[in-house]
Amino acid sequence: MSLHTDVTSPHHYHKVVDCQWACPAHTNVPEYLRLIAQGRYTESYLLNRESNVFPGILGRTCDRPCEPACRRVRVDGKPVAICRLKRVAADLRDDVTPYLPKAPAVRNGKRVALIGAGPASLTVANDLLPIGYEVVIYEKNERAGGLMRFNIPAFRLPESVLNEETQCIIDMGAEVRYSTTVESLKSLLDEGYDAVFVGSGAPRGKELDIPGRWDPGARDKIHIGIEWLGSVHFGHIDKIAPKVLIIGVGNTAMDCCRTSRRLGGVDTKVVARRSRPYFKASPWELEDAEEEGIHIIENHAPKRFVIEGGKLVGMEFERLEWTEANGRQTSTVIDTVTIPCDEVILAIGQDNAFPWIERDIGINFDKWDMPVVDKTTMECSLPGVFFGGDSAWGPQNIIWAVEHGHQAAISIDQHCQGLSVAERPPQGMHLASTKMGMHSWAYSNDFNPSSRATMNHAELVKRFSKISVEVELGFTPEQTATEVERCLNCDVETHFTASLCIECDACVDVCPVNCLTIAPVAESEAELRTRLSAPAENLAQDLYVSEALPQTRRLMVKDEDICLHCGLCAERCPTAAWDMQKFALVIPYAFAPSDTTIPVTV
Repeated sequence: MSLHTDVTSPHHYHKVVDCQWACPAHTNVPEYLRLIAQGRYTESYLLNRESNVFPGILGRTCDRPCEPACRRVRVDGKPVAICRLKRVAADLRDDVTPYLPKAPAVRNGKRVALIGAGPASLTVANDLLPIGYEVVIYEKNERAGGLMRFNIPAFRLPESVLNEETQCIIDMGAEVRYSTTVESLKSLLDEGYDAVFVGSGAPRGKELDIPGRWDPGARDKIHIGIEWLGSVHFGHIDKIAPKVLIIGVGNTAMDCCRTSRRLGGVDTKVVARRSRPYFKASPWELEDAEEEGIHIIENHAPKRFVIEGGKLVGMEFERLEWTEANGRQTSTVIDTVTIPCDEVILAIGQDNAFPWIERDIGINFDKWDMPVVDKTTMECSLPGVFFGGDSAWGPQNIIWAVEHGHQAAISIDQHCQGLSVAERPPQGMHLASTKMGMHSWAYSNDFNPSSRATMNHAELVKRFSKISVEVELGFTPEQTATEVERCLNCDVETHFTASLCIECDACVDVCPVNCLTIAPVAESEAELRTRLSAPAENLAQDLYVSEALPQTRRLMVKDEDICLHCGLCAERCPTAAWDMQKFALVIPYAFAPSDTTIPVTV
């Protein structure tokens, strides 16, 4: 069995770029960081926009799956501030209107209906409009954005940023029917659309049906989190009582507790069933909430709402102790406690609601009353009907909704052309040497030991003065310059040509992390890993294994997990068997981003 690594397809090198691999939309993170380092903010923004569509929005609200994967974590424990640097490009760019895709003057004769104007539907529109589709968006509210608008508070996402990035897609030529609720999918299909995309989100918050919930004295004081946030956005709610309990500890719960604090909930507490390692909220969301005086209570399970004199006065909880046996956790009730409160906000999850989809039109639903959707094509059992975002598999983050939109747009285009939606266009790649001289490379390969930059926040007094005051102020120019240099340029690959190697061991000797080994042939990768200079313990990251070397038929083996992409192996190699080559993943879309002109800074 050959263990030789095939680097002629994009898979191996893509996986080495950990941040891009972890991003659902596979945004080219290292390249847009280098553009920021060069002060080319507009180019960085446009590169970002090809894949994630909403750089300004996601630069403030993304759940950042790229950051835990960042190779820098293995160096000093703190990832590059990828998300916040994305915001830098969005905030400092020039007007990008001339460079955005545009719909052709003559359409292709195909009509597509999009249900909901959230991130998934807008991504579908972004990809289909430039290739001539007529796109009609049905939106029940008066503005586009979906849950980005109505459930992310303005202190995290300014309305101006949201308006700009959603409107530029609509301005490509989409027809948006605002204040229009789709009451029947069957009736919509009868209008003759060539395809329908359902991006209606997960609009229903979960209930907590425990004693006291429906008592007349409590009913008006207990709120569903996403509905409550929407009411705050529309101005229907502008104040709350002093003592507030938030039940749940996801990101919606964090938005609820911080909003409550701004509306008068001076004593706002978040209550969780589990301990902090099991919280669903992002660590930075928890930190920001605690900075604003929010008290987070762990290991408490709701038991009942306490009603006295026809009024909600508190909640009774079971205090839990968790133990683990055979990989399974169980809880034991220690005692019960009552926490006083005036109002309660339930943020324990969201459900999909499809009362408007008839069950006799050919769409299969599972036991949870969710449509059965193909995770690759986004198509349901009824050909020509596609789902994406939260409406497909329940609540996920915005970047997942964007990727669903990209994949659905490909499927819609293929469906409308009479092609199989199952045959996906392949990914490609570009490889180009970065060598500029004997010891010079076209990227900054010096290791920067700086610690991760700390985000600047508005003063507490100022942020509580008005709910629209943005808390995160962005990086200073000095912080930006330092933070981009923390990137290890993982897309600049150590490309090896076995036929040039003379097995002098110079590369092995110079490697600062011992990631290179010239090893005897092994029967399996597991055996090969035992022969390496470094432990190679991360089995999720593949090894690079060369073809047999010409002198001894041994193998050049590289542990891709710990490589710093410093280029010292290529500098030291006397025969140029090693080269530092920049890898660029070519991602297929319904339209070709390369058709869009990107400005070049001279």
